[in-house]
Amino acid sequence: MNQIYEKHLWGGNEFDFYSGVGSHNPDIINPYLETVITFLKSFETPLLVCDLGCGDFNIGKHLAPHTKKYIAIDIVKPLVERNKRLFKEAHLEFHCLDISKDELPFADCIILRQVLQHLSNSEIEKIIKKLINYKYIILTEHIPMGNFIPNVDIISGQGNRTKKNSGVNILLPPFNLKVKKETFLTEHIMRNNRGRIVTTLYQNAI
Repeated sequence: MNQIYEKHLWGGNEFDFYSGVGSHNPDIINPYLETVITFLKSFETPLLVCDLGCGDFNIGKHLAPHTKKYIAIDIVKPLVERNKRLFKEAHLEFHCLDISKDELPFADCIILRQVLQHLSNSEIEKIIKKLINYKYIILTEHIPMGNFIPNVDIISGQGNRTKKNSGVNILLPPFNLKVKKETFLTEHIMRNNRGRIVTTLYQNAI
């Protein structure tokens, strides 16, 4: 992930850190923000939210004001240090963690936005085992159009599964996450048959 930012593999050469068009294109992010903010504002007592893979925080900065506490996590240390300098709020924290290996903070709700799609199945399995500790999971994944084979394994950091006509589904093997409720939130259809970006809300029975 360090190389992705250092070599600007997701674009944005004019920026020090840039998490790609998926975190900046208004056509993609505006419907997502509207839907997730509506969910967050639906609670009389604001939720404690943990963002796993916060990136350049272009998304999180809009969500954080609607939470009791927002814990933003990324594996790239220089990016986390940059975010700490730029975004300062009393209820906002940034941490540098490997979410597949390190212990995750307590929270009511997990946000995982286009993170799992870049990871191997073995890493995803380690993360899934931790997700059962959170009441809500807001998961966004880039998946192919139409029918596809779920959860084809890849090498971490080498694109996503759409090149193999696959995408992540955490409810299916080998992950098999058991949830109380699954709710579709929003999707964005990519141009030129490049798939769709789907956001789903999962509720655990805790």
